[in-house]
Amino acid sequence: MRFLQGTSDDMSVFESKLPKIGTTIFTVMSALAKKHNAINLSQGFPDFDCDRQLKDLVYKYMLSGHNQYAPMRGVENLLHSIAAKIKGTYDLALDAVSEITITSGAAEAIYTAITTVVRPDDEVIVIDPAYDLYKPAIEVNGGVPVVYPLYSPDYQINWNELESLITDRTRMIIINTPHNPIGKTLRREDLLALEVLVARHNLYVISDEVYEHLVFDKLEHEGVLNYPTLYQRSFVVFSFGKTFHATGWRIGYCIAPPHLTTEFRKVHQFNVFTVITPVQYALAEYLHEPKHYQGLSKFFETKRDFLENKLKGSRFTPLPSTGSYFQLYDYSQISDLRDVEFVKKLTIDHGVAAIPISVFYSQPRAEERLIRLCFGKTEATLAAAAERLIDI
Repeated sequence: MRFLQGTSDDMSVFESKLPKIGTTIFTVMSALAKKHNAINLSQGFPDFDCDRQLKDLVYKYMLSGHNQYAPMRGVENLLHSIAAKIKGTYDLALDAVSEITITSGAAEAIYTAITTVVRPDDEVIVIDPAYDLYKPAIEVNGGVPVVYPLYSPDYQINWNELESLITDRTRMIIINTPHNPIGKTLRREDLLALEVLVARHNLYVISDEVYEHLVFDKLEHEGVLNYPTLYQRSFVVFSFGKTFHATGWRIGYCIAPPHLTTEFRKVHQFNVFTVITPVQYALAEYLHEPKHYQGLSKFFETKRDFLENKLKGSRFTPLPSTGSYFQLYDYSQISDLRDVEFVKKLTIDHGVAAIPISVFYSQPRAEERLIRLCFGKTEATLAAAAERLIDI
């Protein structure tokens, strides 16, 4: 993609650093949903509000004057609250000041971690389908995404096959669990295999764990913080917005050992520098009660089951979702259209917006007929959407 600048007599050419990147499918589908008054099960945000108590705490700290810059690493109260949460959840003792950094959402944390580690021509292994931030962030830093593809319906990683992609230029592996968009969770054997590869090839890891509390069917979340040796080579990313139904606040955090956190903050300070102050104080106090996140798995599992039950008898076939607030549905009994065309038709003709799975792949699969639905909505919204979908 080239952008022409200047007059016709002085035509200069701007070389895009991301020539293949356009407007994200999330923006496109949300705009299409709004235009056609469709129920939006595409973009991953709740249509219900966050806890009134949390909003009241933000207001309290605004009124008490906590409205200027916070420290670059984050408000100390919040760092210690997170450290206590990690100790209680993962039985891992962290140094709050030297291992935790508050970020402007999980996206900033991921981008900053990639920028911290990736140098020109470094290779980064990305597991497809992948959240759409990873590859552009690698490329804009001069790195090369190397894709390991997963296949439906199981989406299992063969770690021996993945290891065959590692070269002397491989610098990092990015994992995501629970996974967006496929709703799968990594298991203990996956993390142990990753730990071996990281040690054997001297690699770094970014572990995107923003849905850590949304794990279903009596499974436990298996993340990098459960594996202290693996943690020493990792940046682990979390999201308050996802956990507390406040995605618009754009606040998350990155946990990494001190030597990696030092380098991470060198980039972070010249990226966003600091994050909204009163919200940090509010979260620090709110985290004192584990009940605010300990019930989330059951809360969202109920929503997953509600939508799946409402769609029984439809021609949509669900794939298993063991985490996140997304589930894939196969529409091959309904249409032969490719998924991008299908979701547009679904939005315009039937009033429900979804996300096509192909946008998460480097090499889309012509044979797949899968869409992603977000069930992180009210039951009224899910019931209304199901009523429209079951008639197709």
